[in-house]
Amino acid sequence: MNKLIPVVILALIGLLVASSAIYFLKETEYAIVVRLGKVVRADLEPGLKIKAPLIDTAIRFDRRVQTLDEKPAQYLTIEKKNVIVDSFATWRIKDPELFYTRTSGGNLRVADQLLGKIIKEGLRNEFAERTVQEVIARERELISGELVRTVEEKIQNFGIELVDVRVKAINLPPEVSSSVFARMEAERKRIARDFRAKGQESAERIRAEADRQRTVLLAEAERDAQVMRGEGDSEAAEIYAKAYGSNKEFYTLYRSLTAYENVFQSGQDFILLRPDSEFFQYFKKLE
Repeated sequence: MNKLIPVVILALIGLLVASSAIYFLKETEYAIVVRLGKVVRADLEPGLKIKAPLIDTAIRFDRRVQTLDEKPAQYLTIEKKNVIVDSFATWRIKDPELFYTRTSGGNLRVADQLLGKIIKEGLRNEFAERTVQEVIARERELISGELVRTVEEKIQNFGIELVDVRVKAINLPPEVSSSVFARMEAERKRIARDFRAKGQESAERIRAEADRQRTVLLAEAERDAQVMRGEGDSEAAEIYAKAYGSNKEFYTLYRSLTAYENVFQSGQDFILLRPDSEFFQYFKKLE
């Protein structure tokens, strides 16, 4: 039994040594092998790898895109006005060996600090060359493009690659925003009053024109009606005159019958006349 103990110990030591010598590298990872503080291998491909046990250390890095999203910072424009800029950057490790040596052993926090400092300096320079109107209204994309080129030149020795830099928001400081918003509100109210005044003026003009046209149309219609009535009365008089002239007796009878019809429209109508009145002259002829 005592003879088996050294064998078991040696087996465990061998297993420990073998496990420290074998490691697996994923597709999403970089790895470098460090021996006593110096990089001995950096060109490793994904898969199962072997290193010298105990003296070699495999250090892994994520090869996927990293995001640097810092707090908003203030920058001065060319007009010496403060703006609050909220931005973010995306980057990835390009050279793991260089990244390891320049970032205190591949420390991502150190890399973020170095990159953030360079980006802030670039943003400060870009905003210092532009007005507030330019950076807010139309040149945000241009700033991002110029910033990418500037930062890439300064991070080549860090083993990282800048993917993109984007400005999420550009705001004015609170003490400035309140006065700006107040001026904007006053200006919008002034514009609204101008529009309402112009609208009211247009409405009055349209109503006056409509009233004028209505008056003209009514006057023209009344004039045409008077003309038509006059022509109708003239034609009626002419017809009556012709009828009276062609047969005076028939015309007189017709007018008398019309008068009888108009007078006696109801069964309760009555009229008091002398028996020899001319109104009943045709009734006398029937006796």
